[in-house]
Amino acid sequence: MEKQSKSGKLYIVATPIGNPKDITLRALDVLKKVDAVICEEFRQGSRLLHKLDIENELIPLNEHNEAEEAQNIMVRLAKGDTMAIISDAGTPVFADPGQHLLELLYQMKIPVSPVPGPASLTSALSLCDFSIERFIFAGFPPRKNEHREGFLAKYRSESVPVVLMDTPYRLTKLLEEVASVFGKNQDILLACDMTLKKEAIFRGPVSEILPKVSGQKREFILILNMNKGKRHH
Repeated sequence: MEKQSKSGKLYIVATPIGNPKDITLRALDVLKKVDAVICEEFRQGSRLLHKLDIENELIPLNEHNEAEEAQNIMVRLAKGDTMAIISDAGTPVFADPGQHLLELLYQMKIPVSPVPGPASLTSALSLCDFSIERFIFAGFPPRKNEHREGFLAKYRSESVPVVLMDTPYRLTKLLEEVASVFGKNQDILLACDMTLKKEAIFRGPVSEILPKVSGQKREFILILNMNKGKRHH
């Protein structure tokens, strides 16, 4: 992109959560034209650009190097470079690295612009057959076993849907914890591997869905239907 007399700009670019065809035309254009692409992991970023037939400089930015690398990126942007930040999948910064970088850029009044596109949260919410006018994004439970059920119990009295995420290998564990804390009849929507060939959407009581996915390692988003609370048969 053309260098400006003032500072450059950072584009926050959403990329596919699974199916590569979900890339937007604008995202392709931006990723081709910027001076560099900031990614979480070099290997993942390189694979994505290769799939999209794009060659560009890649700058890894993650929890291990963000404090130092964010400064370097800020300096380049201040000098007029334009950059795009992508995550491993979906919309960057949401549950991903990048917040520290944004904090610096806002302080320096360097422009930041979103390039919207795929997002696992809105994709999962769009599947709900219950009201999502309001919802709570509870995110990832703590990693330590002793803190997980207490974390979930805080949401027992809610009357709006509660959205939970976790790493693929904790799918069974989280469903078991939900059954324990909210009851085996808790009504849920479980969206697994969205946009991929193995995509599966499950709807109903947690006790009925758990055996269908038990032991599987899948990308997922779990939504608890607290409006209905627990289904009684």
